Amino acid sequence: MKRQSFGAVMALWVAASGVFASGSASADQPVAGPVPPARVLAIGGDVTEIVYALDQGHRLLARDSISTWPEAARALPDVGYMRALSPEGVLSVGPSLILSAEGAGPPETLDVLRAADIDFVEVTGGFDGAAIAAKIHTIGDALGVPGKAETLAQEVTTALAAAKARADANPDPRKRVLFVLSAAGGKLTVGGAETGADAVIRLAGGVNAAEGFDGYKQLTDEAAAVAAPDVILMMERGGDHGTTADVLFSLPALAITPAADTRTLIKIDGLKLLGFGPRTAEAVTELNTLLYGG
Repeated sequence: MKRQSFGAVMALWVAASGVFASGSASADQPVAGPVPPARVLAIGGDVTEIVYALDQGHRLLARDSISTWPEAARALPDVGYMRALSPEGVLSVGPSLILSAEGAGPPETLDVLRAADIDFVEVTGGFDGAAIAAKIHTIGDALGVPGKAETLAQEVTTALAAAKARADANPDPRKRVLFVLSAAGGKLTVGGAETGADAVIRLAGGVNAAEGFDGYKQLTDEAAAVAAPDVILMMERGGDHGTTADVLFSLPALAITPAADTRTLIKIDGLKLLGFGPRTAEAVTELNTLLYGG
């Protein structure tokens, strides 16, 4: 069964809330004479993060609206939400290479882009160290910097393994964690199996309280009570758009849970938490520390 990517999470969140290159220079191998930098468009927050982590951010000419980290990415032109791209918007920035996270769309836009005289590379997703390393290698190869990619992939894989080992050392009982994607209208949309939320919870030493289903779905009040989470986990949203603990734990679905008794709500930057990019080890360690202490 196909696992749900960070882009899919963002699409669900928006719905619930209402709200490389041809002729490019290789950084690994010397070339004879100057070569113009590739005009690269990155689609997907994890893809953009990896481009910067490979020290290739200077080759980006635009990004999608999910690509908000690092800070330098925000200064780039925004071609729109990765699941609602228009051919005109993408082609208007004149890319010579498009690096796209798996799940971008709609399909008809991708058909137009693939038919254009533009290199198009899809970066397959996944929720473990091997998947992150594969993303890095795909992007590094496309940008002509495989040596940098190998180094970064090893660093990221080692860091994630260390973060997981630290989490595995926590004593039982393990905390039951419920990832809430949205509480719009008092209805909880939560992350089950085969999701980034499920993977990061387990990597951090927790137990996913949303059991018995895959993907993201709306949970009934009764099912939330049965889930009995010790902790509610959400993506951090800036400004006045985030759900507060007062509002969340007043909902009938959560009011009688252990999490409500202790008012335990954890919020972590969504891209770091669910993007499964270079910062995943950091996210795992942060979540583990918030669950079990330093």
